Amino acid sequence: MSSEHPKRRDAARDVAANGNDVPQNVDSQTGAGTMTEEEAAKVASRPFGTSAVARNSGLVVALALLCVVGFITGGERFADMDNVMTILRLAATIGVVSIGMTFVITGGGIDLSVGAVVALSSVWATTVSTQVMASDTHWTLLVLVAILVGAGAGLINGLLVSFGRIVPFIATLAMMASARGLAEIIANRQTQRIKYVPEFLDNVRGNFLGIPRLVWIFIFVAAVGWILLNRTTFGRRTVAVGGNPEAARLAGINVKRHTVWLYTLAGSTAGIGAVMLMSRTTTGSSTHGMMYELDAIAAVVIGGTLLSGGRGTIVGTVFGVVIFSTLSNVFTLNNLSSSAQAVTKGLIIVIAVLLQQRIAERGARRQVSA
Repeated sequence: MSSEHPKRRDAARDVAANGNDVPQNVDSQTGAGTMTEEEAAKVASRPFGTSAVARNSGLVVALALLCVVGFITGGERFADMDNVMTILRLAATIGVVSIGMTFVITGGGIDLSVGAVVALSSVWATTVSTQVMASDTHWTLLVLVAILVGAGAGLINGLLVSFGRIVPFIATLAMMASARGLAEIIANRQTQRIKYVPEFLDNVRGNFLGIPRLVWIFIFVAAVGWILLNRTTFGRRTVAVGGNPEAARLAGINVKRHTVWLYTLAGSTAGIGAVMLMSRTTTGSSTHGMMYELDAIAAVVIGGTLLSGGRGTIVGTVFGVVIFSTLSNVFTLNNLSSSAQAVTKGLIIVIAVLLQQRIAERGARRQVSA
């Protein structure tokens, strides 16, 4: 009779039956898995073998073609440096939100509440009481409040998904409705202007080395996100949890706790996005962040992160954000309606997901034949 712990043995067999082989090195007494986190991450991403260079090269080509179209249709207006900075400035806010979304989707989840959380964070940070406190202390209090509100909303999402066992789609949909409604209640459906803390606007707006500070914030958040996903244990655990939660559990990863951290991270980036939107518009409003969830998911998926989880790319997300921002700019320069933009984004998302499925199926067939 085998000395292997029966529950762990059955779990490993179930995981293997689902398409990913799991090394069955399980402690005979406690049933604790001895698979390393690196092994779990490899198991999670094994069927999807397309190289990052190939994926990013495709995005560069797509962006280049879009720029050619923009130059042909918009001429010098498109190529003007002020217009380029406008594209980057508009990409920055949704880009920061998309970085957080990349982690959630890589971890096998989805967050439909980021736009509403942006609105709630902006409203909470621009209430008269918060502005007066910031005026009496320091302008960074507005930044802190917005990030903490976003992180708190993300924490609630993570707890509902992990310990409440609510499907991510439903949990974050509920948060989307609740956060937007709470923002309307706090602001009394009015736009709140930043008028007591001019230092906030002076320090967050404007340029540094000829580049908008909002773009620098996006670059910083993207760089930190890249390091976190690609060079830390947190990133390896995220890939493992998203690609194969059972393999991650066998590797000793606390899947529930890690999932909570992922949603908290997404909420925090939504809070940072709220700060950036506040500086751009000089207001906090319950209407801020409308459709940000769609834009963020679209950028992440276009960038090459698997919607099913288990593979994520920060570089791809950055390219995806810039591509969509450039696309919107081309539409605007050619006086095309926002409805046409929405239809185009929807089609691009569908095409990207279909391509992901084809690539995954081809990778799985290659693995079986090997």
